[in-house]
Amino acid sequence: MIAAALTIAGSDPSGGAGIQADLKTFHQFGVYGEAALALLTVQNTLGVSAIELIPGRIIRQQMEAVLADIRPAAIKTGALGGEEAIQIVAELASGFECPLVVDPVMVSTSGHRLLAADAERAMRDLLLPRCTLVTPNIAEAQILSGASIADLQGAGRAAEQIGSFGVTAVLVKGGHLDDNATDVLYLDGALHYFPGKRIHTQHTHGSGCTYSAAITALLAKGYDLIPAIRSAKAFVQRAIETAPGLGRGKGPLNHFASTADDFTGASS
Repeated sequence: MIAAALTIAGSDPSGGAGIQADLKTFHQFGVYGEAALALLTVQNTLGVSAIELIPGRIIRQQMEAVLADIRPAAIKTGALGGEEAIQIVAELASGFECPLVVDPVMVSTSGHRLLAADAERAMRDLLLPRCTLVTPNIAEAQILSGASIADLQGAGRAAEQIGSFGVTAVLVKGGHLDDNATDVLYLDGALHYFPGKRIHTQHTHGSGCTYSAAITALLAKGYDLIPAIRSAKAFVQRAIETAPGLGRGKGPLNHFASTADDFTGASS
């Protein structure tokens, strides 16, 4: 039977990020995609111009409908927008029988804030302790950990600090570091490193959504966490390298990129 995965996130009408990127990624990995919308955005490759939060009762009803019928083998969150949505997901997550990946979307690629500042504590205190993996970028890791990150060592320290909040595993993405594109995973008291090539391009819209969705899809298919991260990183790297060049700003990735598992860049 085909595995299913659920994304709880925001909508991107330009198709490069959010729910749309998640569903494209699930499909590319051969996983049946389900989606519960938490917010609507007005955006394109040039930026975000408006955000509308979905009422909490609708978010809850969407999730309950899915969980009662086509049960996912893995679940991920993306942009949730506010404290109410985080509280609802955290409450329902206590009954999840599958991995939960939290992409703590706080700021868009264009710099637009996607999570209200007063919801950051709810994210840290309520949702992160219930997840299998959290995948902050450098800016998000700084917000969650309260520490400045200037290099790979700082990313590792931030991952450990976030892990101290009761998170099972923390993957700090290094794409915004000046010197490399290495990601740092904190798992079971140890740090693991996933190096990657620095790709000089503006076409990275939705890269974080796609990365976490790929990890979620692989977990749904039964992969262990480290191999899932390794393969997902390889996919995202290929998707950036072969980006179609759409839009007049920060364009989307190539969600048709190969999912071949040929990446061997993890080390402890």
